[in-house]
Amino acid sequence: MAEKILGVDQLAWALVAEKEPSIICKQADVQYDFQAQKFFMQCFGQEILVDPSSYTIASTSPLGKKLLHGLGYFFDLAALWYLGTAKYVPPSGRMISPASLKGGEIFQRGTHVLPLHKIAAKYDSDFEGFYKRGEELGGQQMGYGDASLRLLPFPRVPVTVILWSGDEEFPARADMFFDTTCEKHLPTDVIWSTAMTSALIML
Repeated sequence: MAEKILGVDQLAWALVAEKEPSIICKQADVQYDFQAQKFFMQCFGQEILVDPSSYTIASTSPLGKKLLHGLGYFFDLAALWYLGTAKYVPPSGRMISPASLKGGEIFQRGTHVLPLHKIAAKYDSDFEGFYKRGEELGGQQMGYGDASLRLLPFPRVPVTVILWSGDEEFPARADMFFDTTCEKHLPTDVIWSTAMTSALIML
């Protein structure tokens, strides 16, 4: 079942509707079916369908449905903003902490703090489980920390999650980094929604 979110953020829908689909496809690295009038986007390895004509977002995969229905509106609105604001800019390959972004102090306040401690507690030294989850999400193993994954919440917005296992001296820790180009595609508050989605989908 599609998720209809017309009243939640009409500005986000307007950003998508005011652009030619071919321009969005080039800038956001997505596909568009001109007959069905739907965008097809790969997010965490799941196919997401965005239909501006009916103001709906849908997916046929279980994980795609979890993104849409099980994580509040974190993902839904971020997906729309990405389609409407992404630029034709490839990832730089350089990483930046979300807190270091312009306006990044939002990541350090109250309920906006990312639940990275839960990722650390869930996987700790369970690298097999960590990588299995990453595989389910279309992620790529990286060479950072004790274990690390590169996820693609959106085609041009890679997120790297790094896991450090605990020992007698230090508890397990998880860190998250974005590509330095993320601010060219999304405003900071939407980067936060993307980061929160990336953390929650790992749990």
